[in-house]
Amino acid sequence: MNSQGGSIRWSYFHSALQLAVRRSARKWTYEDFAECFPTYTKEDKDGSTAIFNQISDYIETQSFRDLDRLFRSFNVQENIDILHRVIEEAKERKEARIERSDQWRENLEPRAAIAARTVPKLEEENTRLREILSRTEQENNALNAQLQDSATRTDENDQQTLRLLKKLDEVLEEWNILPLDGLETWTRQTMESTKPVLRS
Repeated sequence: MNSQGGSIRWSYFHSALQLAVRRSARKWTYEDFAECFPTYTKEDKDGSTAIFNQISDYIETQSFRDLDRLFRSFNVQENIDILHRVIEEAKERKEARIERSDQWRENLEPRAAIAARTVPKLEEENTRLREILSRTEQENNALNAQLQDSATRTDENDQQTLRLLKKLDEVLEEWNILPLDGLETWTRQTMESTKPVLRS
């Protein structure tokens, strides 16, 4: 745990916390340890003393690690520094007799204070969301127009295809009723009449 670079309020808090951790880690005495392990402490006084000190050191070190991880997770130092700055600014304003519109007063209703802070933010968010909604509606309208145009072109193509198929059916029906014998004779005669004449 590092106390460097923080406000004086953080320094005091950090020092008090370190003292509390050290005291709690060393609150139990060697005599308490000896009551738990009487045979071991009688047979090896030096070794048991060393073990007792190692356990105390471990408790202290682990407590500092856990607190450091917790403080980093919740930005404790930064928040205490912000609190310190707010308090110092309030003291300076009080000494200079500067009043602010958002200053706490005894007759200030909590609901009104909260509304004064939150309503402008909600209005900003409302405006932002309305702009997003408007853009989305414009995009949807453009996509809808494209889909309608595509659907119209598809219908026109389908109708044209149906007309062509109907024509083909009509041609096929006409073809089927033609006399094939006469057609073959006509075809043969046409081919013979259009043959090129070979000159010797």
